[in-house]
Amino acid sequence: MKILVTGAAGFIGMSVAKALLERGDEVVGIDNLNDYYDVQLKHDRLKLIVGFDTFTFIEMDLADRDAMKSLFETHGFQRVFNSAAQAGVRYSLENPHAYVDSNLVGFVNVLEGCRQTGVEHLAYASSSSVYGANTNMPFSVHDNVDHQVSLYAATKKSNELMAHTYSHLYNIPTTGLRFFTVYGPWGRPDMSPSLFTGAILRGEAINVFNNGEMKRDFTYIDDIVEGVVRVIDKTATPNPDYDNNNSDPATSFAPYRVYNIGNNDVVQLMDFIETIENAVGKKAEKNMMGMQDGDVVATYANIDALVDAVGFKPATPLKDGIEKFVDWYTTYHGYN
Repeated sequence: MKILVTGAAGFIGMSVAKALLERGDEVVGIDNLNDYYDVQLKHDRLKLIVGFDTFTFIEMDLADRDAMKSLFETHGFQRVFNSAAQAGVRYSLENPHAYVDSNLVGFVNVLEGCRQTGVEHLAYASSSSVYGANTNMPFSVHDNVDHQVSLYAATKKSNELMAHTYSHLYNIPTTGLRFFTVYGPWGRPDMSPSLFTGAILRGEAINVFNNGEMKRDFTYIDDIVEGVVRVIDKTATPNPDYDNNNSDPATSFAPYRVYNIGNNDVVQLMDFIETIENAVGKKAEKNMMGMQDGDVVATYANIDALVDAVGFKPATPLKDGIEKFVDWYTTYHGYN
């Protein structure tokens, strides 16, 4: 298949593109290579996939309407995986317009490209952050999510709403994937595994928010990739049992689906820190701090819908995943 992967220099985008290339697909990857974090890391990720004969990289911004229109018309993609987005809950408090440009304007351009060129299936990255103020654990895709607590989360929920509209109006199969705290080699430097590992290695204190009373469903990158590839291959279909009087937010009368991708295993923040300490071989100094604006206390994924749909359940133990991450981090940053 010929597949477009947006955000191809990103953590998840590169990893998915690599898996698709390794199985023989033709992949076009786009990325605007912005400087939200170290651009060199993005270039280094790209080095892992640019050697494939079936890969083409184009530096492009999703918000560039004309360029996106030309991209879709030129290549005639069969499938699309949209992972490009302005990421980060906390940064959305500082620079909201970046989220509008990339996550809203950019996503409309992706949807329009799919509509105008007859793309068979659009899979796109949503986020566990859409659950916002929800406290019913584990988070289920069958629950309503109407109270986001950050602009980033609001843009991701908006993506789901926009995708449903296009699925309904134009019969475009779309599948949203709510990722739960993805980590692993080549991960983003603004995420806790990198922040904590780097600080411990440098002998600096780490910031522990909400005094450590946090829980996360940490999901290893290889599990995310396996789930994404399976979802790309499984074109969304209408739910034949959909009932408008008892609506299910995860399905529709249109070809539209939403799934959680998480490890289905909630981990206490202090246990997570201890796992990193053990992998690094050094204890962390800790600054115990209050809760941050836009953050949530806990995330925990119900993944029954994903398992039923594609027969896959993430299962990498945190200890194994963190050891692989720390091995990569120390090598990449020259600590070995």
